[in-house]
Amino acid sequence: MNYTKKKKGQPAKGMYLLPNFLTSLSLLSGFYAIIAAMDRRFTYAAIAIFISAIFDMLDGRVARMTNSSSRFGVEYDSLSDVIAFGVAPAILAYTWALKSYGKFGWLAAFLFVACGALRLARFNIQVDTVQKKHFLGLPIPAGAATIAGIVLFFSWLGYKGGLKTVIMPIVIYCLALLMVSKFRYISFKDMGFVRARPFMATVGVIMLLVIVLTEPYLTLFVATSAYAVSGPVYTLILHFRKKPSEELSRPRETQAGQGGRQ
Repeated sequence: MNYTKKKKGQPAKGMYLLPNFLTSLSLLSGFYAIIAAMDRRFTYAAIAIFISAIFDMLDGRVARMTNSSSRFGVEYDSLSDVIAFGVAPAILAYTWALKSYGKFGWLAAFLFVACGALRLARFNIQVDTVQKKHFLGLPIPAGAATIAGIVLFFSWLGYKGGLKTVIMPIVIYCLALLMVSKFRYISFKDMGFVRARPFMATVGVIMLLVIVLTEPYLTLFVATSAYAVSGPVYTLILHFRKKPSEELSRPRETQAGQGGRQ
């Protein structure tokens, strides 16, 4: 009988199926969001994008937990993200608010897709060099969630006026630029606090769940918008923190240089 002996520490072959299955569910949700947006069921499309984001978050974590990460999984996840978080929110934004602008509307939607694809390509080639605590540029799922959050917020307000046609072009251009920017965004991959204080982390998760369930549309809008804005704010904070330390180190360097001359 011919068989290959499994190496020690190597996950079972079935383990590789689970992350890719979750990625497929994310892709399915994104595809449904496109169909719903084309049918003008905008609320359903926005919810589908959020569901897709949940599956996208789970597939990477499951792959790391089961030690089943693979190059195929990385590429498949990126291709899925282009559809679920690039094409789907762009079509949602176009059919919901940009269609009246004609070619300028669909070009704005295309810009979002293009910048999202560029953001994913940059992430894939820098995944081993960039700090895990931060993302460089707004992640494409966050950009998609911001668009979906705005749609849900207007649905929560029950507002059907023309304000959305003014807000969405500004939002989609800003999101496109943020994705290809060098602003740092917190990645939430550092689970040090959860490991150090699991009880407090559990309480925090329960409180967050209660808030989301109380006013889900409003909460998702506030959370996604705040995260989109957090990158420039966080980068400025880091910039001003570095300045005092640099100024303090300069006199010491100068004194050391003068001492060397004496």
